[in-house]
Amino acid sequence: MKKVRKAVIPAAGLGTRFLPATKALAKEMLPLVDKPTIQFIVEEAIASGIEDILIVDGKSKRSIEDHFDSNPELEMSLERDGKFDKLAMVQETTNINLYFIRQSNPRGLGDAVLQAKAFVGDEPFVVLLGDDVTKDEVPLTKQLINQYEKTGESTLAVVKVPHEETVKYGVIDPIQDLGDGLYEVKQFVEKPKPEDAPSDLAIIGRYLLTPEIFEELENTKPGKGNEIQLTDAIDSLNKRQHVYAHEFKGRRYDIGSKIGFLETSIEFGLEHPETKDALREYIKEIAKTL
Repeated sequence: MKKVRKAVIPAAGLGTRFLPATKALAKEMLPLVDKPTIQFIVEEAIASGIEDILIVDGKSKRSIEDHFDSNPELEMSLERDGKFDKLAMVQETTNINLYFIRQSNPRGLGDAVLQAKAFVGDEPFVVLLGDDVTKDEVPLTKQLINQYEKTGESTLAVVKVPHEETVKYGVIDPIQDLGDGLYEVKQFVEKPKPEDAPSDLAIIGRYLLTPEIFEELENTKPGKGNEIQLTDAIDSLNKRQHVYAHEFKGRRYDIGSKIGFLETSIEFGLEHPETKDALREYIKEIAKTL
């Protein structure tokens, strides 16, 4: 069984839900307090033992590349001023095996993952989406790797969602609970209406996939939204080899919507050592006026 060493982070979306902020700034660079959201995703991959990371970006995403590049002038200034804590903070984003490829014509998540075929080769790999920030004692990506080391098969992360929200997600039709949060899956359904949803277990933005997924993606026709849906390719793969689902029990932050981003920013602000006390007092004061 080959080791899971590589990760793919799709980041080519237009970020239209966050306009006008994302007109010239990559959505993935919007910060939670003082850290761009994509850095949380990269840090999760590294904490899970990933060695090489490919970011699939698009037009107006240069800020992502710049963020993970070195900045000699800034580093020299911080060192000269004795701001060694900030220097370490800046340098920790540059010592990473990070690669970039452009998705010139965005055709959906499935097409974005397909751009990574040459990078991945014949190895298993993980896909991490930027709309989900997760927290747990063991990083979610590492949890998927642990399950893969038991089964040798593709495994997706799922969480339970309110039944009326299934239309927002890919949803699994489970065959049986195998224990330790692992489900055998009959099929994967992309954004079903609540009355058609086979379960309340929704796929979130973490996937561990075997390289056979690329053949399925190449043969997948555009689906909902006239895009190549990763869920459709995964469902086809499940007919050839097992694709399991791992239920995540930790904390998931959905930052793909404005309200989710605001809620997450407040929670992270209440945990940040530089902002937590002042923000807590501010919330108490503003609550009096509501």
